[in-house]
Amino acid sequence: MEMLVTGLVVFLAAHSVRIFADNWRTHMREMLGDNVFKAAYAVVSLVGLGLIIWGFGMAREQPVQLWSPPVGMRHAASLLTLVSFVFLAATYVPGNAIKARLGHPMVLGVKVWALAHLLANGTLAHVALFGSFLIWSVLCFRAARQRDRAEGVSRPAGNGRATALTVVVGVLAWAVFAFGLHGWLIGVKPMG
Repeated sequence: MEMLVTGLVVFLAAHSVRIFADNWRTHMREMLGDNVFKAAYAVVSLVGLGLIIWGFGMAREQPVQLWSPPVGMRHAASLLTLVSFVFLAATYVPGNAIKARLGHPMVLGVKVWALAHLLANGTLAHVALFGSFLIWSVLCFRAARQRDRAEGVSRPAGNGRATALTVVVGVLAWAVFAFGLHGWLIGVKPMG
């Protein structure tokens, strides 16, 4: 469990700089240059992610069950992760109305993903992992929206074609992950 917590601290600390130390981040980017700053950020993020994966795998070997979620929560989790994948697609498909309306769909996707997994899993490792990401995403979304308001950010309205493409891409990505990759990468087949 210590490895998981260490990974979460490293990964989420790196991803929380804009939440808690945006001025420091700006100063460091100016001082180091964009490429060096991004490289350092990537290295710290990858180290944190590696520790999370390793630590979560170790914690799953000796699970500490906090509660047993009802079976229906698995169905809710599947639906919520579908929404999460649509939000993720909205981050990358240009001109879609979802991004235009919500502003930061990737962070919302993380929020929905974390909530889905908390609803369907009751071990200490799951609560630590997904609870941490849920708290981070709430704080990150709030900080991003505050920055948008302070900077007067406005986004052009999305169009229907790009929005439909976003939904199709999100649903297809969810299906590939839910019916195949999740079992292969995570060792749990949510749809099997």
